[in-house]
Amino acid sequence: MGKALIVVDVQVDFCEGGALGVAGGNKVAADVAALLSDAQGYDAIVATRDHHIDPGPHFSDDPDFVDSWPPHCVVGTPGQELHPDLTGFGFDAVFDKGSYEAAYSGFEGSTSAGVPLARWLGLHGVTAVDVCGIATDFCVLATALDAAAEGFDTAVLGGLTAAVHPGDVAEVRTRLERKGVTWATGPLS
Repeated sequence: MGKALIVVDVQVDFCEGGALGVAGGNKVAADVAALLSDAQGYDAIVATRDHHIDPGPHFSDDPDFVDSWPPHCVVGTPGQELHPDLTGFGFDAVFDKGSYEAAYSGFEGSTSAGVPLARWLGLHGVTAVDVCGIATDFCVLATALDAAAEGFDTAVLGGLTAAVHPGDVAEVRTRLERKGVTWATGPLS
């Protein structure tokens, strides 16, 4: 029985100063980096990234910040990269998502070799995952729901997330718990 940490979309464009900066994003990056410096209890640590080339109506000049967004995490731009606090850490795998369409869940992503996240976790004997990152109410939510649906024992490390709409976090937590996802403030042992 293996356990993995999934670090969701802690990218330059999702942190303060980025194209779609989320309040608290830089703090999440620093806190996740601190966790990674002593990440005991994990058999694998992976990251997901938005990886937009031409995601169609996901990008908008007049975004609604629910289904459409300003351009962000465009491949080849500095904003698409993982936050600098995470660059020294060697993730076991990185899963890119959303090249030609909207993609919120890390389970929609794959490695550069084309291996999807669920398959990669299965090949590495993972049965439980902790999920952290940006944004609580979009990509973290979608990744955690998909992890649970794929049969992984799933927890969201709520203290290591930042939300686009902070007022919605209580509702997000309720949605997750209804699907059997544990909400925690920090890493679980």
